[in-house]
Amino acid sequence: MAATGKRIAILATDGFEQSELMDPRQRLKDAGFHVDVVSLESGSIRGWKGKDWGESVAVDVELAQASAADYDALVLPGGVLNPDKLRMQPAAVDFVRAFDQAGKPLAAICHGPWLLVESGAVKGREVTSWPSLRTDLVNAGGLWKDAEVVIDGHLITSRKPADIPAFSQAVIDALKDS
Repeated sequence: MAATGKRIAILATDGFEQSELMDPRQRLKDAGFHVDVVSLESGSIRGWKGKDWGESVAVDVELAQASAADYDALVLPGGVLNPDKLRMQPAAVDFVRAFDQAGKPLAAICHGPWLLVESGAVKGREVTSWPSLRTDLVNAGGLWKDAEVVIDGHLITSRKPADIPAFSQAVIDALKDS
């Protein structure tokens, strides 16, 4: 286990935005956290970079074997394909909901907030996302803001890959405080 003793899950599947998984994962590891990629199946998942498939990432824990109780925070990368597929999986939505209900840091970037919508986590909370999700978040009861990082309690959201440094730092800061 990492020096901090804190564990972070990154929930993703094929089509995740490559930079939104890989960059925060590395920054969180560099900060001393243990980070697991959690996915629907074992093996590996493939990222999306630019206009084509990117690199593959090994899955550390299959979702069926994961429990929110085993982690201190959850990170949800974007990419259009990734959260769209995950929000149709009840186990993935339940995993996200468990972090929200436990009040653990729950961080989503770009299209990742689609999972927050599906889990009911945005109602009455300030959030941000990729601009095309604004209506979805507002319709789910969220208070959408155009900002690099929006923090509302344990919920952390960001808009795009350019926000990754601030997004990652917000997750690190939330874990230092918890």
